[in-house]
Amino acid sequence: MSDLTGRTAVITGGGSGIGAAIARGLADAGCRVAITGRRQERLDDVTDNCSGPVPILARPSDVADRQGVHEFFEWAREELGQIDILVNSAGINTPVRAVATLDPADWDKLIAVNLTGAYNCIHEVLPGMRQRQDGIIINISSVAGKRAGPIGGVAYNASKFGMAALGTTVAEEHRELGIRVTNVYPGEVETPILDDRPVPVTAEHRARILQPEDVADAVLMVVGLPARANVPELIVIPTTQSYR
Repeated sequence: MSDLTGRTAVITGGGSGIGAAIARGLADAGCRVAITGRRQERLDDVTDNCSGPVPILARPSDVADRQGVHEFFEWAREELGQIDILVNSAGINTPVRAVATLDPADWDKLIAVNLTGAYNCIHEVLPGMRQRQDGIIINISSVAGKRAGPIGGVAYNASKFGMAALGTTVAEEHRELGIRVTNVYPGEVETPILDDRPVPVTAEHRARILQPEDVADAVLMVVGLPARANVPELIVIPTTQSYR
């Protein structure tokens, strides 16, 4: 594993779930980390409970707000300097998921956060990465971005397929410049997004599925590889979950 000490990372959706676990993992590995999310209290919970060698910095923003994203990244660059690693982990869903009953406003919201939000953040870091010919972008997609099904719902599935295509295209356009892009496709993970399931998820089920730290460990493996090695796609599912 490459030494991550002194590297810089920005994580969206960093106030809870997978994003928070990745932020803690990178900080523990010696990265200088900045996180963002919509809720200040969740960000504060992460920063206040950071046990890594360097503190985690935080500032609220909404990835769907392009100007707000720009202001956040300007702040992050002032605090951290160049951004070496971007992790797009912000994501939402809605309890009403079938195409026949989905509110068009919820379609717009999911696409704006899950897909356009990832684009907004990639757009902010790419100029610096291109100039240095170095950088890592991690997109936390979902197995719903590989195999569309009713559990994820039409808007979530479409946004995650779009996120996958976004990452793949950016990777193809920039691989000769040394910029690495990985699309991570987790299966079921015990995160707050489960609270939006149409059918409540039991405590027993939550205990059987992936935990945020499992996905964080996979991301740490990817970013710790030497510059000559890239993982374009990574699927991580619970042992009990079928991928067929």
